[in-house]
Amino acid sequence: MIGCSLTNNDNRPMDNITHTLTGLALSQAGLNRKTRFATAALLIGSNLPDIDVFWSRGGGGTNYIEYHRGITHSLVGVVALGAVLAAILYYLGRLFPGKSGGANDGTSSLNLRWLFGVCWIGTGGHLLMDYTNAYGVRPFLPFSDRWYALDIMPIVDLPLLLALILGLGIPALLRVISEEVGAGRPSYQRGAILSLIFLVLLWGLRGFAHQRALGMLEGHTYGDENPVRVGAFPTFVSPFAWTGVVETSSSFLLLNVNALASDVDPTQSREFPKPEPSPAIAAALRSHTGAVFSHFARFLWIQTEETDDGYVVTLHALRFASQTQGRLGFEASVTLDKKLQVVSEGLSFTGRRGD
Repeated sequence: MIGCSLTNNDNRPMDNITHTLTGLALSQAGLNRKTRFATAALLIGSNLPDIDVFWSRGGGGTNYIEYHRGITHSLVGVVALGAVLAAILYYLGRLFPGKSGGANDGTSSLNLRWLFGVCWIGTGGHLLMDYTNAYGVRPFLPFSDRWYALDIMPIVDLPLLLALILGLGIPALLRVISEEVGAGRPSYQRGAILSLIFLVLLWGLRGFAHQRALGMLEGHTYGDENPVRVGAFPTFVSPFAWTGVVETSSSFLLLNVNALASDVDPTQSREFPKPEPSPAIAAALRSHTGAVFSHFARFLWIQTEETDDGYVVTLHALRFASQTQGRLGFEASVTLDKKLQVVSEGLSFTGRRGD
């Protein structure tokens, strides 16, 4: 969630709120007792891989697809970022010694091993959470540019966000009340642990629902054609509501899937016929935007429009489409002249609404 701050209307993954609250929950669950700066390490580490936003902006949106969730979201990247963060915090800890650790003063001493550990938990947790959603990550960069995605979580999951807010917020409220009445201060630990348990259980529930949705999609023919590939992608609120994408030999189909239902109705799908291969499509896919977007899209649907000056080729990533909202999500556009030379190219995060 899970990705990287709250999803806005253009579908770009932007949920650092969930990353931050998860890092705080990990701290309050007990890691803050292991070493000084543990909370800072987890809050910073849980967001640090998104440092790539500084070089993924611009480029007509293509840079965002090409560089965001790149090397900083790889196994090599999160290990390196965690190590650098730990080294900086350790230096600051030696520069400003603070109190000595111990149970009497309620603080922890600076423990280098635990400091590295919690930094890697923070950066590694970010990678894991981004892996669970449909946007995905490239964990084996720089050795492999392949995208991997578990497809079980939306970028922002409201039940998870609510659980984290309540699990951390209610103990804080109770602490304020108890201080006013002179009672002992309640611990944040129980609420933090319950929030993390909810996260794991939600992953399990969504994983089960996802497999059920895929099974229902695979169990049908579509226009007398068997599915070549199917995908089920999460929606914003319910863990049982999914957007199904089916690829056959001649088309893509988009349909809603209810994991609690007994089956899906293939007749209630929207069809996107595959175009015939053409020189214009081949030229568009050879462009920088076309190459980057087609590698990212997974379920790639292409439209071609011939104009007086040449061609406009539009590429759609159907895994970000919504049958309910009638939008197609991410799309790239490449304009070609009559000689199939690129005139302009760019990427949109809003996509077109359905007819």
